Amino acid sequence: MGGPSAEREVSLSSGQACAAALRGEGFEVIEVDAGRDLCTVLDDISPDAILNCLHGRWGEDGCVQGLLEWMGMPYSHSGVLSSALALDKQRSKDAFVAAGLPIVDSVIVPAEDVRKRHVMPPPYVVKPNNEGSSVGVYLVHEASNGPPQLSDDMPKDVMVEAFAPGRELTTTVIGDRALTVTDILTDGWYDYDAKYKPGGSRHVVPADVPSEIFDLCMDYALRAHKALACRGVSRTDFRWDESKGADGLILLETNTQPGMTPTSLTPEQAQACGMTFGQLCAWMVEDASCDR
Repeated sequence: MGGPSAEREVSLSSGQACAAALRGEGFEVIEVDAGRDLCTVLDDISPDAILNCLHGRWGEDGCVQGLLEWMGMPYSHSGVLSSALALDKQRSKDAFVAAGLPIVDSVIVPAEDVRKRHVMPPPYVVKPNNEGSSVGVYLVHEASNGPPQLSDDMPKDVMVEAFAPGRELTTTVIGDRALTVTDILTDGWYDYDAKYKPGGSRHVVPADVPSEIFDLCMDYALRAHKALACRGVSRTDFRWDESKGADGLILLETNTQPGMTPTSLTPEQAQACGMTFGQLCAWMVEDASCDR
């Protein structure tokens, strides 16, 4: 858990919650804050299995997965290729298109161009191509007088994506089955604070949406999981424009390391399906392997 990414604090929260839950299930748990000495630390511990609670770059993009494969240590969640593919938003979109899944148009452009001009007609979203948890995301409204002034810590190239209006829906996949659909209600948009601060969002589980939309979310999430060759647990996020019916359902992205914090969506969906948080964590540990 932890690590050096922009999502370090969220990862620490996920790791601490999972460690406590696993101890409650009878596991012997050692918490590791991943640093440059990770290889040495893991070699000293020689664990039976690793629950990967890292989020963002290095922990979710295939890097730590490659290290664990090299060391021959069983780990949870997706493997090297799937993790790298899922965190690269543009390449994962290419996989979704090939699988016949609905997405919105996007381009990868230099951040400097985005600061100078509208690279597509507003409204649109600007974000790093390889971060999660709504880190570094800018929403540019139709009424915006000029292009967004991106912060200096944005990467050299960024994704600019057409804004998909509507309700925020999400579905978790565990193994080979989709769990349920959550409708995420916020006062604004589902940004970092809405995801992780208590009271930042309200969740309706299962979502009160037409059965056709509910079933499509379940189907799309499982197809996205398979299109990226994910393993273990993943969560796929959607936007649904009610005015367009089924045609208004858009797949945003698939997360191979869903949050495991007290406000996170995946544990909540598991609970709604009769799986306690401890049972979910135990399932992920018992599912751990190499060659993922």
